[in-house]
Amino acid sequence: MSELHVVILAAGKGTRMKSAVSKVVHPLAGRPIIEHVVRTTVGLDVASTTVVVGHGADDVRAALAAYPAVRFAVQSPQLGTGHALLQAEAELAGRRGTVLLLYGDVPLLTAGTLRDLIAHHRTHDAALTVLTATLGDPYGYGRIVRDSDGRITRIVEERDASADERAIREINSGIYALDLDGLFDDLRHLATDNAQGEYYLTDLVSAHHRRGRRIETLCIDDATELRGINTRVDLAELGRVLHDRTRRMQMLHGVTLEDPASTFIDADVTIGEDTIIAPGVTISGRSVIGTRCRIHAGTRITDSTIGDDVTLLDHTLVLDSTVGDGVHIGPFAHLRPGSQVGPRAHVGNFVELKKTTLGPGSKANHLAYLGDATIGANVNVGAGVITCNYDGTTKHRTTIEDGVFVGSDSQLVAPVTIGAGAYVGAGSTITHDVPAGALAVARSHQTNKDGWAERRAADRQKDKAR
Repeated sequence: MSELHVVILAAGKGTRMKSAVSKVVHPLAGRPIIEHVVRTTVGLDVASTTVVVGHGADDVRAALAAYPAVRFAVQSPQLGTGHALLQAEAELAGRRGTVLLLYGDVPLLTAGTLRDLIAHHRTHDAALTVLTATLGDPYGYGRIVRDSDGRITRIVEERDASADERAIREINSGIYALDLDGLFDDLRHLATDNAQGEYYLTDLVSAHHRRGRRIETLCIDDATELRGINTRVDLAELGRVLHDRTRRMQMLHGVTLEDPASTFIDADVTIGEDTIIAPGVTISGRSVIGTRCRIHAGTRITDSTIGDDVTLLDHTLVLDSTVGDGVHIGPFAHLRPGSQVGPRAHVGNFVELKKTTLGPGSKANHLAYLGDATIGANVNVGAGVITCNYDGTTKHRTTIEDGVFVGSDSQLVAPVTIGAGAYVGAGSTITHDVPAGALAVARSHQTNKDGWAERRAADRQKDKAR
C-alpha cells in the first residue's frame, strides 16, 4: 500500500477572530483547535505529517509540542491554498503515495470519514479526490461543477460564480486526497486570474480535467464535519458539537449525566462505569474519574485523578490533585494543585488543601486551611484549623503524624511536627514540635471578672441619664 502523507494548512491569521494569537491555537473542548485535527489522523497509518504555518507560527509549534513527529513548513507571504500546499514540497521531496490535505481550523472531521476518503481515492486510482457535501444553503462555499455525465469538471468559488453556479448545492469542503506524483509541478503552474489574485488549490480540478486525469468526489451525509472556525461564534458552536460527541460517548460507556446539556467534559477525560454526574459539572484536561462516583452540582475537576466510590458534594473544586477510593469531599471544598487525599478520608465544608497530603481515614470536616502539609492516617483536624505555612519569604511544611487530634481553631506555625497520637488543645497556637502521645495547649491564661456584666449595665444606664 502506498504511503499516506498528511498536510495541514494553518498559516492564516484568522482576522475575524479578533485575536492577537493564531486562530488555530484557541482552546476548543479542552484542546487547541489544531490538535483536534492532528489527533484525528493519529490512527490512519500516516507516514508523515506536515503543518504549514505562517501567522503565529511559534504558537502553533508550541500547541503541537506533544507531537514530535510533526514537521513544519512556513508560508510567507500567504498567497492562497495552492501556494500553501507548495510550501510542504521540501518535507515531501522524494516521497511517493497519497497526500491528505486538511485545515487547522476544521476540527470536526472524524477518522472514519478520512478513512473513507482515502479508500475511495486509492480504489479508483484517482489523481485527486474531493470531499463534498450537499447543503440547503451553500452560501460562501465553492461549488462542484459537473458535466452532463455527472463527472466533476471544476470548482468555482462563491465570489467568482455565476448566478446558475451559485444555485448548485453541492459544495467543496477543501479536504482532498491527492496523488503525490507530480503534485508540486502542477501547483507551480497554477494561475491567479481570480477575484483574490491568489493561487487556488481548486484550480487543480480543472487542470486535471483538461489533461484527462481521473478526478473523484466523495459526498458525505453529515456536513457538520466540514464546518470550519472563523469567528468566536463558530468556536462556541463547534465546541457544542464536540461536547455533545463526548457526552454521548460517556453515556454509552456507562456514565449517567443527569443533565447532559449543562455538563462539560473534555475529550481526554476518562470516567468509569456507574458514575453519576449532576448538572453544572465541568471535568477538564486529562482527568480520570473512577467507577461508582457521585459528583454533585457545580463541581469542577481539572487534570485530576479521582478513585472509585468517591463523593464530591456541591461546588467542590479539584485542581491537579489525586483523590483515593471512598473519599468524601465537600460541599464548597477546594483542592489546589499538588494535593493528595488518601482512601476513605473526608474533606468537608469550606476546607482548602494546597500541596497537602491527607492520609487514609483522616478527616478535616469544617472550615480549615491545610497548606504545605503532610498529614498521616486517621487524623482528626478540627474546625477552623490553619497551617501557617508562609513567613513572608518562604513556604514551610507542617507534619502531622498518624492518629493526631487537632482541636478546633488551632494554628500550627510551620515548620512544625505533631507526633503520632498527640493531642492539640482547641484554640492553641503551636510554634514548637509536639512529642508523640503528648497534649499540647498553647493559649493565654483565662481571667474571669465576677459581676462585670452587671456593673457595665449600670454604667450604661448612668450614661443615658445624663
